[in-house]
Amino acid sequence: MNSQTEIRLSGSGGQGLILAGIILAEGALNDGKNAIQSQSYGPEARGGASKAEVIISNTDINYPKVSKCDILLSLTQKSCDKYLDSLKKDGILIIDSGVERPNRSDVKIYQVPILDKAKKDVGTSLVSNIVALGAINGITKLVDKEILKQAILNRVPPGTEEKNEKAYEYGLNIF
Repeated sequence: MNSQTEIRLSGSGGQGLILAGIILAEGALNDGKNAIQSQSYGPEARGGASKAEVIISNTDINYPKVSKCDILLSLTQKSCDKYLDSLKKDGILIIDSGVERPNRSDVKIYQVPILDKAKKDVGTSLVSNIVALGAINGITKLVDKEILKQAILNRVPPGTEEKNEKAYEYGLNIF
């Protein structure tokens, strides 16, 4: 990891990306790194635009907002179109398999069946955010995988731990 990594998680409201951002930041903190998390919603809570931003650093974080991200997750076409230009050259783009692969040769693109894995393999689309966290961490190794798993289990609703752990494992091993 560079001294500072800026991450933008984007999709639509109701996909759990705000919670995913909180979990990622918490995992990074528990892994001995500095982290800050922020979020924004579109006009509607469910179905509107949604993004969470996380900055993870080995040093002090001087500005709490992401301007140009190192890692962009887009679970919807709309969010990919909206935020693609904010991804740095040599950045990492992780898109759901339902999102059209953009024409950018200056970034590493991973097209991953996040929503499909959550629904078909875990049994509920409600854990797509956790599959996405697993995929992000599997690709980037930003946070120790066991520490991030514990952060997930600390934050998910009681009684859903097993499904969320399964979703995280799917994401980690999606390739």
